[in-house]
Amino acid sequence: MPFTYILFSEKVNKYYIGACIDLERRLHEHNIGHSKFTSTGIPWQLKYEEEFATVQEAKRRELAIKKMKSRKYIENLIG
Repeated sequence: MPFTYILFSEKVNKYYIGACIDLERRLHEHNIGHSKFTSTGIPWQLKYEEEFATVQEAKRRELAIKKMKSRKYIENLIG
């Protein structure tokens, strides 16, 4: 199933928003340094996930969260 997800790194005190089909695999990739952008923040913790019927919906939601450009919005979403 497609997901939109939010990760947090205590090391760099940052959130990362993404979308994928296999959430477990993608989290693993972030935590082994597969992505140059997230390699500096290892370990990443999954803080939020939303499941969607299609990849397009998950990517739309990812972009909507990113467009907010607000840490406060993300932290309210996480709850």
